[in-house]
Amino acid sequence: MKWFDCGIHPAYSGMAALPYFDEIDPSTINVLLVTHGLQSGFSRQLFEMWCSDKKNACVIPGYVMEGTLAKTIINEPKEITLMNGLTAPLNMQVHYISFLAHADFTQTSTFLKEHMPPNIILVHGEANEMGRLKQKLITQFADRNTKIISPKNCQSVEMYFNSEKMAKTIGRLAEKTPEVGETVSGLLRITIAYSGAFGVLKHRLKHIFESMESFPDEESEGPAFRVHERLTVKYESEKHISLHWRSDPISDMVSDSVIISILLILILITNDC
Repeated sequence: MKWFDCGIHPAYSGMAALPYFDEIDPSTINVLLVTHGLQSGFSRQLFEMWCSDKKNACVIPGYVMEGTLAKTIINEPKEITLMNGLTAPLNMQVHYISFLAHADFTQTSTFLKEHMPPNIILVHGEANEMGRLKQKLITQFADRNTKIISPKNCQSVEMYFNSEKMAKTIGRLAEKTPEVGETVSGLLRITIAYSGAFGVLKHRLKHIFESMESFPDEESEGPAFRVHERLTVKYESEKHISLHWRSDPISDMVSDSVIISILLILILITNDC
């Protein structure tokens, strides 16, 4: 058996590069390897010479682009349009073999079952095959609230995520488990490890936040100060401070800023030491 390749370097023993088309004797070629969709060049010319003979065959091992001759003959039409505009009967055998370096349906569905994502976006594939994959996945995930999308090129996609937050409650809030959708309000508290001087922390935060008010904490009898009348910073011990605030969008933003500032101050204090 004699192998020839069209446009690629010989990779196997017995392969040879094609000579000029005028020097080719089709009867001497057993197998021809090409690297594109039979659109032009030697491969297209040879295909048009061979396509009407039922003893010949064309094997397509993988994805081919829409609009190419290779894509057309996968559906095995009775005839094809030649490069000169005429038609010729397609009598040769045409075989399509999935031989891609991508996950198949079994691998893809197994991966999705393990992770159970709320959103699945299918991209980079032939439209009909992607449609079949989408329908199979819709059937497979029918009992779950999974959004499966197969967007076209340049089509925007919107996804919505419900973030989960956890909070520990004490006092009356902890007496009853809230129902789903029930609004729970109360004072938020977080403790931060801080072994520096509380006065140094207050002094440094004054350079960051415009409004700060100092006052003694009646419960712990230790120093405390309020930032922008929304968040209270309390001295708990030589190794800890605590932050207290009532949750709302602005107060949450202030608390995040104070926490970041405290962490940066800790880094500065450590470096100074």
